[in-house]
Amino acid sequence: MAWNKISAICLISIVIMLALPTVSATKTTITELKSTISSFDDPRMNAEDLAFYLVTHEFDAQPKGDYVEVGLQDRTCKLTPNGPAPGLCTIAF
Repeated sequence: MAWNKISAICLISIVIMLALPTVSATKTTITELKSTISSFDDPRMNAEDLAFYLVTHEFDAQPKGDYVEVGLQDRTCKLTPNGPAPGLCTIAF
């Protein structure tokens, strides 16, 4: 009887672990970031919109007032929306 309960608990634990999504930011290079922000242009985009856009493209981005912080492999970048200028934003390190 005890083995049945232990087996059921183990089986349920395995199913739960397999069902949980793996969290990872796969895009972590400056080249990938530059490619993503240069492929699209929106003069009305603000910092929150930019952060949302980057997160949906698998970047670790958070809005911080009028700019966005993006965590890359070994550094954090500050991205400021461009407005009417080409590209989505400017990058500062």
